[in-house]
Amino acid sequence: MESSFHGVIAFALLAGMLVIGSLLRKYIPLLRHSLVPASIIGGLLGFSLLSFDLLPGFGAGDFTTLTFHFFTLSFMSLCLTGSSKNKSLSGGSILRGGLWLTLIWTISLGIQGVLGYGVILAYDQLTGSDISALLGAIITHGFTQGPGQALTFGTIWEKEYGISNAAQVGMIYASLGFLVAFLVGVPWAKRVIRKGQNLNRESSIDGYFLSGFYSPEDKPETGRMVTHSANMDSVAWHLGLLAIAYVLTHIWLLSVRDLVTGFSPWGLNLGVLFSHNMFFIHGLGVCVLMRLFIDKAGLNRYVDDDTLKRITGSSVDFMVVGTLMSIQFAVLYSLLTPILLVTLTVTLATLAGCWWLGRLSGKLGHERALTSFGCCCGSTGTGLLLLRMLDADFSTSVAKELAFFNLAIVLVNMHLLFIFAPIAPSLSTGAYLLAFGGTALVALVLVPLLMGKLKTGAPLNNVKEAVK
Repeated sequence: MESSFHGVIAFALLAGMLVIGSLLRKYIPLLRHSLVPASIIGGLLGFSLLSFDLLPGFGAGDFTTLTFHFFTLSFMSLCLTGSSKNKSLSGGSILRGGLWLTLIWTISLGIQGVLGYGVILAYDQLTGSDISALLGAIITHGFTQGPGQALTFGTIWEKEYGISNAAQVGMIYASLGFLVAFLVGVPWAKRVIRKGQNLNRESSIDGYFLSGFYSPEDKPETGRMVTHSANMDSVAWHLGLLAIAYVLTHIWLLSVRDLVTGFSPWGLNLGVLFSHNMFFIHGLGVCVLMRLFIDKAGLNRYVDDDTLKRITGSSVDFMVVGTLMSIQFAVLYSLLTPILLVTLTVTLATLAGCWWLGRLSGKLGHERALTSFGCCCGSTGTGLLLLRMLDADFSTSVAKELAFFNLAIVLVNMHLLFIFAPIAPSLSTGAYLLAFGGTALVALVLVPLLMGKLKTGAPLNNVKEAVK
């Protein structure tokens, strides 16, 4: 039995880091007033303990798989959640809002790849080093897609093309992306809340917001029981719904994988598209269909949306801790300077783009701008965590826009994600820059079309009117 405990203890360490991070946030004034989430504090603590070998028997790799699955669960649970009943918190059409998020992400994906590639090329020229430019380019997968896809493409580049440390460097970028998202995003969110620019007034900076804990007399109620405790616990029921979705997705992928093996139309590797590395995309689709069935069949009275939101939030917390604990210190140290140069350049460009484009999107522009920055610097889970600061209970329509966005970005960027990204090491410099830079340029050209009409349907006269 002892051998079966390794994975369970790894999860227990993640949970323990969250608890310690919460207590440090509560009792250390600097952390409390900087509003650093407990997941970041706990993740950095876990990374430090692993780096100094203070968790015997465990390494960074033990937390990679957990990170992937918590990322997947966070969005599958979100897609099972119904729409907010408070229409005042809607930013208009979820489709339009999702398209804004999709364009911002697409522009970031292309620009980050170009900048990362270019910075390493320039670094090699100036220092005489021989670092692969792909170790800069992979930042776009670590930042815009998160640890799961950084690991996926990095592993392909290592095994198929011999790009040393590509997977680990991708994970480092993903981890740095989380840090950047919160180092910049938390003060940004704090400023928006202080100025009262967020739509959901449940999010305000009070004593509870600062300490991270409620007093016994003011603890809010969240979630309602849909099952009698003599039968089964309500949380177990909702976890069971997610488990069904997980199994259905698994069966779907196994079935389709056998059908598409060896089938590559127009050079598209369908084996990658239907691999378990893309589990969360297929899981989103399964959960959307499940929710449609639940609503149409009148079974939504057996689903409590607040409980599902708690599962989403918990999964995001565990995912952030796991990502930070997945970093291998030795690889970070050996490539520290070029990694930091790439990270700084990409962060500044992403911040400027998300702020400008998000503000153009109309109502909920602040929420979309901050959420987009989180998505483009860490993962969609990071965007959710930052959104949670402006929208504490995910009551605005931005959370639902993110669910649509996760499907749309795959369709819009299929040529990059499933054709060019896997074979990037085989491309010439010009071909790589054309593929990623050209995609960003096309997406940027489409922005004025989306600006043509906002929520009211009235045309905009100029950019200045949109950002007011």
